[in-house]
Amino acid sequence: MSLDLNAQSAMSALQSGTAVTPQTMATGTAAQKTAQEFEGVFISQMLSQMFDGVGTDNGFFGGGVGEDMFRSMMVNEYGKQLSAQGGVGLSQSVLKEMMKMQELRQ
Repeated sequence: MSLDLNAQSAMSALQSGTAVTPQTMATGTAAQKTAQEFEGVFISQMLSQMFDGVGTDNGFFGGGVGEDMFRSMMVNEYGKQLSAQGGVGLSQSVLKEMMKMQELRQ
């Protein structure tokens, strides 16, 4: 249904004579998603530094070579989940700056 609304708004904009570009059709939700992904990557980088000092051969609870191989994927998922749950507040600052940059471009 939202696709129909986008198509209708694009058609009405074309009929009225205003130019419709991909930049003007961009929504705040796309920028918000990008800001949240950025925060997830940032958190993953912080967590990877934390996990560098943790060994993988800790007796019964160590994962050995498998843990060492897949740890980066685990840390990336931790970063995504932490960002999705509110993160550290970085995404709101990034989103604000992205919106300012977009407004200056137009």
